Amino acid sequence: MIGTFKQWLGIEGVKVVLEIPEETNAAGGSLQGMVHLFSKHTQVVEFIRVVLIERYSRGRGKERLIDEYELGEATIQGPVEVPGGGEVTLPFSLPFQVVRSDAEEWGRQNLVFKGLTFLASRLRNVRSEYRVEAQAKVRGTVLDPFDKQVVTIRSGY
Repeated sequence: MIGTFKQWLGIEGVKVVLEIPEETNAAGGSLQGMVHLFSKHTQVVEFIRVVLIERYSRGRGKERLIDEYELGEATIQGPVEVPGGGEVTLPFSLPFQVVRSDAEEWGRQNLVFKGLTFLASRLRNVRSEYRVEAQAKVRGTVLDPFDKQVVTIRSGY
């Protein structure tokens, strides 16, 4: 009975580990990586959803605003059987498109505008952080295993 309850909650179930490069170029428009699945007991994964998220923050102190945007999504379709005590490795390609603000587009016109845009973004404490999240839907569990990893995206300009 305890084993069934632990399996239902996903305890001692599938573990998801992302393997992605630490840095990628926005001009490429795609992020290549691997998802490793581990399990103590044989489990079936229905699908895995991999998402690239931008955390965009600006302002200071109480004036600070934070938004999150999904820049790309990939789904690895199953079912995939993860053997007990074993590992399954699945490759994925995550297409994405970095969204630039009007100020960033203005700054791309020439070096003078680029310098002004850089200065304005530093004064307003504008910062973007990117992360990749992978979440697996495991058959017969309520809580889905996931992993997330920070990635650096170079703008290329």
